Amino acid sequence: MSAQPAAAPDLVTPDPAGPLLDARDLSVSFSLGSAIAARLRHEQRVLRAVDGVDLRIERGEALALVGESGSGKSTLARALAGLLPPDRGEIRLDGRVLPTRRSRSDQRKIQMVFQDPYSSLNPRMTVGSMLHELLRVHHVVRRDEVAAYTRELLGMVGLSEEAVHAYPRQFSGGQRQRVAIARALALRPELLIADEPVSALDVSVQATILNLLQDLRAELGLTLLLISHNLAVVRHLCDRVAVMYLGRIIEVAPTETLFAAPRHPYTAGLLAAIPRMTFTGEEGAPAVQGDPPSPLRIPAGCRFRTRCPIAQPICEQEDPALLAADGDPAHSAACHFAHAAVPQPRSGATS
Repeated sequence: MSAQPAAAPDLVTPDPAGPLLDARDLSVSFSLGSAIAARLRHEQRVLRAVDGVDLRIERGEALALVGESGSGKSTLARALAGLLPPDRGEIRLDGRVLPTRRSRSDQRKIQMVFQDPYSSLNPRMTVGSMLHELLRVHHVVRRDEVAAYTRELLGMVGLSEEAVHAYPRQFSGGQRQRVAIARALALRPELLIADEPVSALDVSVQATILNLLQDLRAELGLTLLLISHNLAVVRHLCDRVAVMYLGRIIEVAPTETLFAAPRHPYTAGLLAAIPRMTFTGEEGAPAVQGDPPSPLRIPAGCRFRTRCPIAQPICEQEDPALLAADGDPAHSAACHFAHAAVPQPRSGATS
């Protein structure tokens, strides 16, 4: 009897009980300055934008990634989408490690919607042309189905069939973002990454785009990674929140748990900074004070200690790991005092 052929090592049966995406010890850095300057200084200046990140995204959930500008959120998103090569670590999708050079099939599975819908669309192509080219290159549908599928995509994001013949400059900002969402959905991704999808839009338009994302998620069963500065948006749309600071994930928790009882002083400070319509007279956690340190000179020990209202000597000596807070596996925080009572936001800090 002949021996059975061995299974290909990179073919992994997806585990429906496991996470859709699992990033482990992920790091992304950028070299600064010229090679000549580096030789003269006898060192190469390196900015580590993402520094040892572990992140799990469960199937069907909406996970928010929040933090100040410069914390590494967009860099992490681009690394997950395969647009930036990581220096270290691995990204698993459906249990399989994604290679640095991804196949077209892998590229299709993770798609991004960018912050500026105008700069992310080709101004020289009509909406129909850019969608038709995308569908043909990736063989999403048969050639005779491309036109019908394009109309279906546009209808799904609330645009009429006439949009097929229009250029990006002929649309409003909200309409352009709808086109960008349609383009991302055209490849039928398993994970949609939305990087500040409404921050460049008028306030009156933001709600319609967020409601669209919520409807699409329910209709298509999408898994969503939302990057946002707006904590009110996060609370409305997302199941869990990951908080990022200076290239690290420092707290992860279910949304309502995080808003009710943050275990990291940085998270408590972000929540305290949410604008309020009323004054209750109650004291809570102070908003985050000062500016973050330069990513070229990250403090020793806890990287938040230079701005932390409860910092102690141990914070300078030891870098805290991201561990379960009070034994709750769903709530993790990278703080030596995550088990202690972190000052809470003032009442009313809900949105």
